[in-house]
Amino acid sequence: MKVGLFIDTWYPMVDGVIKVVDNYARRLVNYCDVVVFCPEARGTDYKDDSSLPYKVVRCSSLPMIRYDYNIPTPALDPVFEAKLITSGIDMVHIHSPFTVGLAGLLFAKIHRIPVVATLHSQYRQDFEGALHFKPALDTVMASIMGVFNSCDECWAVNGGIKDLYVNEYGLTAPCKVRLNATDHKPVLDPAEAAAVVNRTYGVPEDATVFLFVGRINFLKNIDFTVRALAKAKARGLKNFRMLFVGRGQDEEKLAEVVRKEGLNDEVVMCGLVSEREMLQNLYSRAKLFLFPSLYDANSLVQIEAACQGTPTVFIEGARTAATVKSGVNGYVSPADEESYARIIMDIMADPEGYSKVSEAARRDLYLSWDDVVREVYEDYKSFMK
Repeated sequence: MKVGLFIDTWYPMVDGVIKVVDNYARRLVNYCDVVVFCPEARGTDYKDDSSLPYKVVRCSSLPMIRYDYNIPTPALDPVFEAKLITSGIDMVHIHSPFTVGLAGLLFAKIHRIPVVATLHSQYRQDFEGALHFKPALDTVMASIMGVFNSCDECWAVNGGIKDLYVNEYGLTAPCKVRLNATDHKPVLDPAEAAAVVNRTYGVPEDATVFLFVGRINFLKNIDFTVRALAKAKARGLKNFRMLFVGRGQDEEKLAEVVRKEGLNDEVVMCGLVSEREMLQNLYSRAKLFLFPSLYDANSLVQIEAACQGTPTVFIEGARTAATVKSGVNGYVSPADEESYARIIMDIMADPEGYSKVSEAARRDLYLSWDDVVREVYEDYKSFMK
């Protein structure tokens, strides 16, 4: 079998969907031939995909003003079109409904081969901020759902996202849940992992560490985190550090919120960390992963945290919390900063309860990509019969 994975973003950009597709491809090569179809790397020195264990075919793209994504233009790239036509793929898996994903869908329909789609994002929420005219938003959503409803099957990243697409977006294609996973492993020596983080980021040995990993973008509600921690500090929370790991367009805005809330001594901006070992150390060092995002669908970072027994604190209404039972394998707070601060304080005051939630987070939420992709390949085979 030769499988084509189609995605509208790719390295050197790093986000959750890119990491999902990369992990799929790295493991699928053990079962079949794999080609990733994606946009070119514009405006960077990242030109070489030869280190990847699978084939990559890139198309031209155009920059988007005020955004850190580009617009792929596969229909304007004859070299890309030629490589797609001669690729010999007999299974299409799209991971976005836009230009590259649409190219995959059209190829599958023309050549009468199976096509599946993974539902990674809450697209209406994505476009509401940019399109303030409801008819325009409805038109965009109809186009997106036209792509997904043309697939043989859709895979939602959790039950909450499946409900969203079926009940609110109008998904009519067959749909099932296919959870995300991680390639992280539990650290073998938590004390040494903590020491490495302490040395690297100047964290006191006895400080409580809270963590965020991801794009520094207010879409993730990270300014909420800072304000909630300021309220917790005012309530008496002492000797803590909040580590923000990642880069993004709102770094300066976040720094301003930190200054305004008086948390310069407590907040550490770690920048981009791509080394898996250091990320594992960071998750292991953290007491809680603070993730009040309403934007994410099923973020990989909460699974990476669970791998180290670090529970996540979500807020009510978060689709990405669909796999979590509050007080059992994670925490869900009312969606206001006072409540979030109060829950953090309550967790700190109950070490025995925290220990049980920590163990359950690893037991219930930690999934390996090796296991998930093995099931994915069996699904692919079922379409080829």
